[in-house]
Amino acid sequence: MDYVFSIFMFIFSAAILLYAGLMVLTKDYKMLPLRVRKAVKPKDKKQYTANLAKAVALVAAAPALSGAVGFLNIPVAVIVLVAGLVVSIWLGTRIMKSNT
Repeated sequence: MDYVFSIFMFIFSAAILLYAGLMVLTKDYKMLPLRVRKAVKPKDKKQYTANLAKAVALVAAAPALSGAVGFLNIPVAVIVLVAGLVVSIWLGTRIMKSNT
């Protein structure tokens, strides 16, 4: 029971990476939630989906890194998770801005 946080972070990261991988492989704009599809009208839907998949995969790195740190120290792992999410979302917005 000592490593529950790390295991769940790895599972969560794997699920996010699986979603990003499916978006890259299919480049199907319809994989996005309906709310997003109605709000965003990209010029090139396949390119938009590919760039979004990159951003999502980048966000998946934060829980993976947090899970690795969680084997050593849980409070530090939570700090790494929050900081990693902030940085990865910021970088993801830079990736998405290059799409427009």
